[in-house]
Amino acid sequence: MAIFKGAGVAIATPMKENLEINFDKLDEMLEEQIAGGTDAIIICGTTGESATMTEAEHAETIRFAVERVNHRIPVIAGTGSNCTRTAIELSKEAEKAGADGLLLVTPYYNKATQNGLINHYTAICNEVKIPAILYNVPSRTGCGLQPQTIATLVKNVENIVGVKEASGNISNVAQIMHLCDGKIDLYSGNDDQVVPLLSLGGLGVISVLSNVAPTYVHEMCYKFFSGDIAGSCKMQLDALPLIDALFCEVNPIPVKAALNMMGKEVGTLRAPLTEMEDAHKEVLRKAMADLGLIQ
Repeated sequence: MAIFKGAGVAIATPMKENLEINFDKLDEMLEEQIAGGTDAIIICGTTGESATMTEAEHAETIRFAVERVNHRIPVIAGTGSNCTRTAIELSKEAEKAGADGLLLVTPYYNKATQNGLINHYTAICNEVKIPAILYNVPSRTGCGLQPQTIATLVKNVENIVGVKEASGNISNVAQIMHLCDGKIDLYSGNDDQVVPLLSLGGLGVISVLSNVAPTYVHEMCYKFFSGDIAGSCKMQLDALPLIDALFCEVNPIPVKAALNMMGKEVGTLRAPLTEMEDAHKEVLRKAMADLGLIQ
């Protein structure tokens, strides 16, 4: 059984003025996502500014999300690190907190060889029993998972069940599905490629767009699953201007700006991220309005 099917939100982390995590606001956001039809919560991912959290904050935020969601939909914890030991500890904490699964990004900065990646992921997943999704996003980490490496891990490590594919390389995605004989849960890591990956056997998306349009992304996936391919494709294409605006600066700068435009009051960003440039804000505002998300 897959951890989830459909639209999982890579949820942003709201901040107070003093840049502490705003747990009251996070509670509101979780409820709004569930009410909007989101199929899973991905907590402490890139969009959640996990890179600037302490390990204690990281663990506390995962525990909070698990408790508040309370089994209504799956909660997947981002517990990847460029230190295998740290990733193991974060993953064990997430399992202890009751997370339904893990999202494990490839090691960044120090990188790893393909054999190193196999050893890294095997070591992490041997220490926990909950299922894990590999996260391939070489544009951010400088380290890519090759299709054969993914296939080796899925075949040899029991609780590695899926991959969030954000390489943007459709040929690589097709090769992954071929080498895994379809026996892998494939999720798009790019909001502009959801329908193409669904057509290759994908189960859904781990989405930034879902922060501002949870019902929309859920419906786009489920139109596809129900056989309305044309309707799903139209939704994918109609959302492209907003998706482009959400990634015109480094994620999660634009999505936090978008949430604030919607009156969600999620606060600002931790350094080194900065507020969105005014010219980009106007493009984002127009795209949000065009899709009916703001007036």
